[in-house]
Amino acid sequence: MFAIIRTGGKQYRVQEGDRINVELLDVAEGAEVTFDEVLLVGNDASTTVGAPTVSGASVTALVEAQTRGPKVTFFHFKNKTRQSRKKGHRQHETRVRITGISA
Repeated sequence: MFAIIRTGGKQYRVQEGDRINVELLDVAEGAEVTFDEVLLVGNDASTTVGAPTVSGASVTALVEAQTRGPKVTFFHFKNKTRQSRKKGHRQHETRVRITGISA
């Protein structure tokens, strides 16, 4: 069974046992979190598409870690004045492990 969930403005296709990094959630490590915005639930036999969400469906996950993503660097350069600026950024993320899908 798989599901498509929406969290942090992004959509993820998940199955039970998957580990994904999502936008930062204000939840402690080791806690359980429930995603209620389930857009699609499917298996080999059938698929249920929500309008916009599937009613009564939810995905539960266990918070494994609060981490930071890879460093993204960007460089600004202005010609003729030779003015430049290099900056970097690391996005805060939450790593979760999907424990169950209920439709």
